[in-house]
Amino acid sequence: MLQIIGSIGAVSAGLDLGKEGPLVHIGSCIASLLGQGGPDNHRIKWRWLRYFNNDRDRRDLITCGAASGVCAAFRAPVGGVLFALEEVATWWRSALLWRTFFSTAIVVMVLRTFIEICNAGGCGLFGKGGLIMFDVSTVTVTYHMMDIIPVVVIGIIGGVLGSLYNFFLHKILRLYNLINQKGKVHKLLLSLSVSLFTSACLYGLPFLVECTPCDSSLAESVCPTNEGSGNFKQFNCPDGHYNDLATLLLATNDDAVRNIFSTTTSAEYHPISLLIFFALYCILGLFTFGIAVPTGLFLPIILMGSAYGRMLGIAMKSYTNIDQGLFAVLGAASLMAGSMRMTVSLCVIFLELTNNLLLLPITMIVLLIAKTVGDSFNPSIYEIILHLKGLPFLDAHPEPWMRNLTVGELADAKLPVVTLRGIETVERIVEVLRNTTHNGFPVIDDGVVPPVGLAVGATEVHGLILRAHLVHVLKKKWFQREKRRTEEWEVREKFTWVELAEREGKIEEVAVTSEEMEMYVDLHPLTNTTPYTVMESMSVAKAMVLFRQLGLRHLLIVPKYEAAGVPPVVGILTRQDLIAYNILNAFPHLTKPTSREKGN
Repeated sequence: MLQIIGSIGAVSAGLDLGKEGPLVHIGSCIASLLGQGGPDNHRIKWRWLRYFNNDRDRRDLITCGAASGVCAAFRAPVGGVLFALEEVATWWRSALLWRTFFSTAIVVMVLRTFIEICNAGGCGLFGKGGLIMFDVSTVTVTYHMMDIIPVVVIGIIGGVLGSLYNFFLHKILRLYNLINQKGKVHKLLLSLSVSLFTSACLYGLPFLVECTPCDSSLAESVCPTNEGSGNFKQFNCPDGHYNDLATLLLATNDDAVRNIFSTTTSAEYHPISLLIFFALYCILGLFTFGIAVPTGLFLPIILMGSAYGRMLGIAMKSYTNIDQGLFAVLGAASLMAGSMRMTVSLCVIFLELTNNLLLLPITMIVLLIAKTVGDSFNPSIYEIILHLKGLPFLDAHPEPWMRNLTVGELADAKLPVVTLRGIETVERIVEVLRNTTHNGFPVIDDGVVPPVGLAVGATEVHGLILRAHLVHVLKKKWFQREKRRTEEWEVREKFTWVELAEREGKIEEVAVTSEEMEMYVDLHPLTNTTPYTVMESMSVAKAMVLFRQLGLRHLLIVPKYEAAGVPPVVGILTRQDLIAYNILNAFPHLTKPTSREKGN
């Protein structure tokens, strides 16, 4: 709810931010709430939804929520699906494709319904332009082989500017983190300072440019105007004149993009006004993102890219027949690819935004060139933010040096693995839960009856048990006074599948008496007896591919040779262990950090 209210207030205040970021977050939060059965005070009311309270379904729901957020922001259903595929999910399967597609289809149907309702009544600016936000379909796009040169130039500039934007934003976000850590007052003062600076610039900068006479073919009610949605702001100009910079700065962000994307308007905006607009939004885009308000990156980057694209179109008008408005579209696409490093999803989003399929070939070229140029300097803006927040998001491909490191060596650099016996004392379980933060523990059986050919008293890796299940055992007081194996029906009587799906329990909430500490728990019925395992000789690169493609949370490392004194499980791999930055900190001798790693 705070995201919704904050996003409405921030966008209404005219700050240089987009609503797509908060909408993606809101969609993911709603999906997560649905997956866990709603908030705590509605558990009974939404109990039927707790069917989805498991790791796989919650991941799928959150992915669908993120795709729905992009669809709601840009009215781009296919673009939302591809955004989730390209940027959100580290684990993708065929069933997830049609589920996200179904989610975005519902979103666009609801949007269409509300747009039709609002067109009949008064809903303010909602629904203006229909489902196509920045329609340029009426323009006939004609280009020849020589037009490839300015298209390539746009891509190169977009890649360079995008990497520069990422570099400076990384530095500012690190500074903002230090300020925000000082408390709520500092967060408030920072947000207030950026808001006041934005308001002063939006109002004061239009005084720097001269007034422009209106086109004689336009009606007096159209040019000039002082209304909020007008395309020609009079702003301190005499009758029959308008201020082109005020037209861009004093409109909503969506209207500003429509104005810059407008075609057949080669004389409507002066290069000086576009340069001021571009410089201002570069500064505002850097200083606004990271303050304590819900912010998005898409729209600020579109505004910057469209401004420099239109300026480039003005500079090359004698060399190409491509319209300046279409240059603005290509400039926005190139800067987004240069900063975010997306290709397929961006291409489809821009097609759905502009509704002009003729732009597809040159848009693809621009996106590929901008991404390639940007990748040679630093990582994408999303990777930088993920690193600053400490989130364990796995890269799509392992680094080359990971082939020279084995998972056994990685396990040796970590703390020794914590194991539990199949029938364990309550005291040992409480001690392990209080003194560690691990989410999974291998369950080991000593002295089991071995198969034929093995030595008597062999050690068996029974499986893996989760921390949440151990907490449920302690909460339910599922203890026994003697060491004995329990049957599955005893577990079913004590625990329901809904309870075992819960992940919110904490050991601090559990009270265990000294008498109960001496009792035993049979962990066999609650243990996953078929965990994924790898030998200690496997390379980290191969283990990372396996971990990512299977969507794992834990990967057990077993020894290659059985010998006296060798534990049956030598380590456990998690996402944090496979992050390239974390591995380099533990093994700095592997390789010199590349420019990409330095950007992190």
